[in-house]
Amino acid sequence: MKSIKNVFREGPISPEFIADSIAKHQVKTGIGAHNIFLGQVRADQAGDSAVGAIEYTAYAEMANKVMHEIRERTFEEFDVTCMHIYHSLGTVKTGEVCLFVFVSAPHRRVTFRALEYVVEAIKAEAPIFGKEILENESHKWKVNN
Repeated sequence: MKSIKNVFREGPISPEFIADSIAKHQVKTGIGAHNIFLGQVRADQAGDSAVGAIEYTAYAEMANKVMHEIRERTFEEFDVTCMHIYHSLGTVKTGEVCLFVFVSAPHRRVTFRALEYVVEAIKAEAPIFGKEILENESHKWKVNN
């Protein structure tokens, strides 16, 4: 059995981290396509205030296990070469990235289907919780959709 990786990063996922992840794949010449999903915190309106940030929490051991299962199912279902999943913990401000999924395969069509599968499975199954911090300093729990 493959080891369960920690998918969590403290705070937002930086553009530099994303760029570095992409750059590391240039030596993998059997890959013909990459597809990337970046989940960004939106400034949704909540009553008379807007979302200023989301504070993410998770039961990390369980969430990492679920992410590992999603990853393994994806490799079984789709002809992907490589896949990386990273999710933020802690406070992520509006405009910052909180979810980074990177899927690689020999051909592009596979990456589209696999990436959608992974993102939808994460939203439906992973025990990750977001508390929206509103600009008026109140908060409310976020519903995944």
